[in-house]
Amino acid sequence: MKTRIAFLSAPVFILAAAFLLPSSAEAQRGGRTSGGGARTAQNRPRANQGHIPPPPAARSNPSEGRQAEHLPTGHVNEVPHVNHNQWFGHEQPGDARFHMDKPFAQGRFAHSGVKYRYQVTRIDANRHQFWFPGGRSFEVASWDWPLCSDWCWDCGDDFVVYDDADHPGWYLLYNVHTGVYVHAQYMGM
Repeated sequence: MKTRIAFLSAPVFILAAAFLLPSSAEAQRGGRTSGGGARTAQNRPRANQGHIPPPPAARSNPSEGRQAEHLPTGHVNEVPHVNHNQWFGHEQPGDARFHMDKPFAQGRFAHSGVKYRYQVTRIDANRHQFWFPGGRSFEVASWDWPLCSDWCWDCGDDFVVYDDADHPGWYLLYNVHTGVYVHAQYMGM
């Protein structure tokens, strides 16, 4: 009788293990799906009231300075970020740091905007470069690197790329979980 119970227990154990292993593997990925799967609650945007913002509009007044967010508490947030779909902390169009003799020298990044969310497949922090699937690479502006050096670059589909309407040749890399954005140049494939 004991042999028979052990024999029946083994298939039940194997069946239970088959159902539990995918759950533990999913937990190790933080509940995220790989590839084009459905988004889980953990991978939904946390910033900007849980929504990916529309692209920033070009400024109508080029001399308009950097706009900070004035909080109800009296604090001022000057970090480049998005809140309530409003882009704060963006430098004015005439800022010399953004001048390029040949904008888009490596070509244009075709898949930018709210329809496209990306995960980083590789990061070279020393060179401030990162890669998306397919080998498309970007380089973060050196003056913006301190804003993003501590981001979780390999945590999943956490980034949206926008054209920078005020600075030709530049893109805005938006972190959907922190709400912060940085300037980056497309380096090609």
